[in-house]
Parts: sequence; structure tokens; C-alpha cells
Amino acid sequence: MTMPRRWTKSPHSGEETDCVEVALGTRRTLVRDTKNRGGGTLHLPAPAWAAFLTAVKADRAPGS
Repeated sequence: MTMPRRWTKSPHSGEETDCVEVALGTRRTLVRDTKNRGGGTLHLPAPAWAAFLTAVKADRAPGS
């Protein structure tokens, strides 16, 4: 049985709609656009998501 995913967004977003939502899993993390929830979902393996968060926290995110 597949468990329903719990989508969350940062509390720092407030009422803004220019953000993404994530659903954390043990093996992968799903990411979607808050403005277009039906527009597709990015599936990231857990290690890739962890590396992305590490880069963001260190201000080394792609495009920064």
C-alpha cells in the first residue's frame, strides 16, 4: 500500500505563491510548484536532496 504524501512549504513563504512544496520520503523527495501543483513533480533521490540542501545552506546553490 502506498501512503499518502504530506506536502509542505517553508513557513518563511507566508502567503507568497512563488515557492515550492516538498514531500519527504525515506528514499526520495518530491518537489512541485505551489502555483501549479498539477504541472509535474520533480523526484529526487534522498542523497541528491541532502546535497542540494547542504549547498543552499552553504550559499553554493546552482545559480546563486
